[in-house]
Amino acid sequence: MKITFYGHACLGIEIDGKHILVDPFITGNPKAAHIDINTIKADYILVTHAHNDHTLDVEAVAKRTGAVVVSNYEIAVHYAGKGLQYHPMNHGGSWKFDFGTVKYVNAIHTSSFEDGKYGGQPGGFVIQGEHKNIYIAGDTALTTDMKLIPMRTKLDLAVLPIGSNFTMDVEDAVIASDFLECNKILGYHYDTFGFIEINHEQAKNKFVEANKELLLLEIGASIEL
Repeated sequence: MKITFYGHACLGIEIDGKHILVDPFITGNPKAAHIDINTIKADYILVTHAHNDHTLDVEAVAKRTGAVVVSNYEIAVHYAGKGLQYHPMNHGGSWKFDFGTVKYVNAIHTSSFEDGKYGGQPGGFVIQGEHKNIYIAGDTALTTDMKLIPMRTKLDLAVLPIGSNFTMDVEDAVIASDFLECNKILGYHYDTFGFIEINHEQAKNKFVEANKELLLLEIGASIEL
């Protein structure tokens, strides 16, 4: 399983030759100006919630690639109305795709499209594939619902927002890693704009103090699980 960070909360995941793009917000992110969305492969696009900084490039990528948009019912139907391929889900539900299993789980946040249209309830994803399990939290506050995830799935990596202001901060992410029983964390949703800038060294040290690892990737960089 290969995971590429495209900035903000956008990830590319390669599993068994399939390409999954999560929350594509690239063209609107000056920090990701060196990323060309026309070269990004996508068989599926997973969307945690409807905010513009998670959906800006969904249509462009899906139209070019024919990718299936996977999200909650409201978001999936929204893109179906635009002629895109879609797969609707809702909280607690799982589906076996050709690359592995995806479960849509709770998140505490808001969710609306840029025009104010209702985007359903926000969520995160637990993905199982290639004998590896990852959790992508989406935008969320710290929630004890995270304790439910390791009751079903032993995680190899948790992807958590750490920028504060709109989501949980680094200290809450450390607690979240305890709830998730996962000591390897990939941070995202930080530094994109002034409200969510963080001190990288301090953030990593918070995790080291808790005997955990926080990965902060350069935009365009990848890790292998």
